[in-house]
Amino acid sequence: MTPPLLILGAGGQLGTDLMAAAASAGVRAVGLTHAELDITSEGAVLTTMERLRPAVVVNSCSFTNVEQCEQNPAQAHAVNAEGAGNVARGAARVGARVIYISTDYVFDGTKPPAEDGVATPANSYLESDPIGPLNVYGASKAGGERATAAATPNHLIVRVSSLFGLAGSRGKGGNFIETIIRKAREGGPLRVVNDQWMTPTYAGDAAPVIIGLAGRTETGVIHVANGGVCTWHTLAIEALRLQQVAVPVDAASASNFASLAQRPRNSALNTELVGRLGAQLPSWQVAVRTYTSRRAGR
Repeated sequence: MTPPLLILGAGGQLGTDLMAAAASAGVRAVGLTHAELDITSEGAVLTTMERLRPAVVVNSCSFTNVEQCEQNPAQAHAVNAEGAGNVARGAARVGARVIYISTDYVFDGTKPPAEDGVATPANSYLESDPIGPLNVYGASKAGGERATAAATPNHLIVRVSSLFGLAGSRGKGGNFIETIIRKAREGGPLRVVNDQWMTPTYAGDAAPVIIGLAGRTETGVIHVANGGVCTWHTLAIEALRLQQVAVPVDAASASNFASLAQRPRNSALNTELVGRLGAQLPSWQVAVRTYTSRRAGR
């Protein structure tokens, strides 16, 4: 029997869609949730790898709550960095390829933003751009990138950005779009940040691309995100428009919101590389429309 694809963090926002994408592609996959495998335990990871002997391991485990990472830096590094190293070493032990899911927050955000919404190498981050995380979450994920690369040459680091998916992020209590829709229906008005740029990415679009990359041989770093760039304010307006929720959304500076973590002003990801591999994702506007349509049909 063909060795399976092992998906870690299978109960999470991205992991849920990775499992669904593998099934749709006819890929035999084994999914393990955090409750089933704690990647901070090197012994448990090695035992699992020896038992399953996967061909490819996708590590989507992550401590993602940015504010909580500031409060619990040891836990953030244990999961996102040390845990990633455990997984990569375990994969190397059984000859498996490993894919580590990272984040746009490894960048410092100093590139000028794409205020017209069009991503170019000058205003969005390339895979080759130097990293410089501003907060504990970003630093811990950067540590995971380094630990993965150090453990095995047969690795691929996949950076995603501002994920939203039907499963929601358990660590964040859902996702940004769901939060905005809920707050709008509670009466509004809303105030949303308009001076931070990013690339909203639908987990349902990213997951099939990642499953496809699992069957390829590319190594190094690749960005998997929907096309285009926007602010959180623009994203909120579009989500509410599609839901036909007429609530004012005021634009506000990030400096008006109390936060433990510093966030990059611009963390948009350039996706030209994944496009050259024939896997260009649709625009973020199309992604939001697809997401809102599917959530309505659940």
